[in-house]
Amino acid sequence: MDPSHRDLVPEEGMAPHVIVVDDDPRLRRLLHRYLSEQGFRISVAASAAEARQTLQSIQPDAMVLDVTMPGENGLELTRALREAGQDLPIVLLTARGEPADRISGLEAGADDYLGKPFEPRELLLRLKAHLRRLAPAPASDNLRIIRLGEKEFDPVRALLSGPEGNVHLTGGEAALLSVLARRPNEIFSREEIARALDMAEIGERAVDVQVTRLRRRIEPDPREPRFLHTIRGRGYVLKPGVQ
Repeated sequence: MDPSHRDLVPEEGMAPHVIVVDDDPRLRRLLHRYLSEQGFRISVAASAAEARQTLQSIQPDAMVLDVTMPGENGLELTRALREAGQDLPIVLLTARGEPADRISGLEAGADDYLGKPFEPRELLLRLKAHLRRLAPAPASDNLRIIRLGEKEFDPVRALLSGPEGNVHLTGGEAALLSVLARRPNEIFSREEIARALDMAEIGERAVDVQVTRLRRRIEPDPREPRFLHTIRGRGYVLKPGVQ
């Protein structure tokens, strides 16, 4: 394996911990070996039920999850984890790589989608990209707190908070809000957002899905957005305020 890719930034002095959930034992062994060699700590599970049991004792930094497992499949587990407030990055694996299938994964709450067969290095690069998004922004960016009604977003910590405490954001939602918060009141095209979120190959529909999910987090009524506006024919704009 290429040692040049072992440039992970440990969290609190420890290597990132990834759980791989797939019913294929050969793939589990391959990913366990490869990702371990690249500096990750790895847990594996052969089913959604086994993954649930593992998550009771550990809090991984990311999950690699097969879609087409027997019993509870990857999409169902993803939805359940998001509903339970789990905000770790989730990368779905499946042999069904059509754009419509990828959109379904994003709608379920996944952050990324990788079609089988795939190169382990591609998975490695995607995991590292998602983990980088969760890292605090450099203090030199001088990013300010964004007010969104009763909620506040801290771009440096990628943290959304409100009167009742912190609001869970998935990696994709936090990444989108961070992108928009860097240039509030400026219009971002769907293409520009897709590039910033590494979604260009999926298409602009993936951006719309992420926007819909983010509105559920920041808007009092997602059907009547106050802060994250659609500009017909041009894209999206974040308009902070206390209204």
